[in-house]
Amino acid sequence: MNRIMVLGCCGAGKSTLSKKLGEITGLPVIHLDQYYWKPNWTESEAQEWSSIVTDLAERPQWIIDGNYGGTIDIRIEKADTIIYLDYSTMQCLWRITKRILKHKGKVRPDMPDGCRERFDLAFYHYVATYNLIRRKKMLKKLMGLKDRKNILILHNDKEVASYLMELAIKDH
Repeated sequence: MNRIMVLGCCGAGKSTLSKKLGEITGLPVIHLDQYYWKPNWTESEAQEWSSIVTDLAERPQWIIDGNYGGTIDIRIEKADTIIYLDYSTMQCLWRITKRILKHKGKVRPDMPDGCRERFDLAFYHYVATYNLIRRKKMLKKLMGLKDRKNILILHNDKEVASYLMELAIKDH
């Protein structure tokens, strides 16, 4: 594994898993949020963003976490392993609520400067509807890649912990 994509709903644990994968594998971790967002939650321009992701994906080794559907194919093309965190909507909503309360008014470690954690109703709506709107299409896309890529679908913290333990044992 040299290029690992980590996908899934917000709150599923993409950044946390990526950090742990980085510790085990020694691969550099790239949180897409740090590259996409500008201060005060200003979005990157589409063309600029595509160029940034293309440059990141060209690197010889990485763990990239984040969805950003408009650039997903750029990353899929370069990835050798794709991990999809297929967590329940309630679990994701609970986790983003805890995250907001924990970091309210502060910048999280996986975010760029100037993006303080805040309550955002549109973000809650996105998380609440993610599995209904995006999950089925994403799983179909991933199943279509099984012959060319290493695809892992993890459904809960127990499966993630088990995967990380297996990986740590193989790595040593």
